[in-house]
Amino acid sequence: MVKLTVTSNDVAKKAGVSQATVSRVINNYPYIKEATRQKVLSAIDEMGFTPDEVARSLNKRKTGTIGLIVGDIANTFFAETAKIIITEARKKGYDVILTDTNHSSDNLKTAIDTLIGKRVEGIIVGSVERYEEEIHRLYASDTPVVLYNTKTYSKKGHSFVLDNVKGAHMAMEHLIGKGHKRIGFATLLTKYSTLYERNIGYENKLEEYNIPYDPGLVYVGDLENTAISDYIKEIMQGPDPATAVFAASDQMALAIMESCKTMRVHVPGDLAVIGFDNINLAANPLIDLTTISQQHERMSLLAVEKLINLLAAGEKQEDYTDEVIEPILIERSTT
Repeated sequence: MVKLTVTSNDVAKKAGVSQATVSRVINNYPYIKEATRQKVLSAIDEMGFTPDEVARSLNKRKTGTIGLIVGDIANTFFAETAKIIITEARKKGYDVILTDTNHSSDNLKTAIDTLIGKRVEGIIVGSVERYEEEIHRLYASDTPVVLYNTKTYSKKGHSFVLDNVKGAHMAMEHLIGKGHKRIGFATLLTKYSTLYERNIGYENKLEEYNIPYDPGLVYVGDLENTAISDYIKEIMQGPDPATAVFAASDQMALAIMESCKTMRVHVPGDLAVIGFDNINLAANPLIDLTTISQQHERMSLLAVEKLINLLAAGEKQEDYTDEVIEPILIERSTT
């Protein structure tokens, strides 16, 4: 006996796709694969219903929104990439709900629950810890998820990340090539893959050039002004002071430069500084920061494109794709 009503779930199960894909087929979404479209239409036909009848049952299920989770919107990198992602998503017909975790696992859990509660069709995540458990709830759900600027070490999901080890190698090669051997390293917590791998790159090059690792030259902490100033004071004192600092982010590099100015430490005369990210502010003539570009515009656009393709395909997402982006050294006046 034919059912009197049809649901998106009925059609989705029959076609072997998601409910969201059924909606997109009925609404003539332009990015649907033809094979997927035909599977859905065939399922509708076999169940004895017209597309119009199915469309009426799906009207309340299509939200036209995606979620975006970033670590800290006050971080210029996340502010710039969020703007790119929101602009590109709108071009493709999606609104974006933006949320900020402040680098907290509890906040990440709340963000995921909130976005799923708002029935977003997919989620882009810009910051998770290397072994973050909460992200696996997304991998196990029917909600497509794409990571950018970060990855987990679980070999699941989809990510777009820079070759951070290579980028750190380039930064260190640049400093060592200019004759520096007393090179500091300043980073936020290395529980994130990006910062962890930049730290690896720093240590690799010290070892390669037989430069002793000095823990007194390494700062791992937040961007609090007093802590940064204490770090600069420590590495500049004594008979063998630092001559350069590799900052694991432009945000950290700017904080170091601010402290140096307050303390009358001249950059690059007394201390060369290289950052990482190439945020827009780094190119300001008053700052002119040497840095490693992680091509954040390209990274952001690729993340949106991947998520849109996952939504269009409608089938369960592949187990794992990890696209690595090449770093670029941008030499300016701070080195």
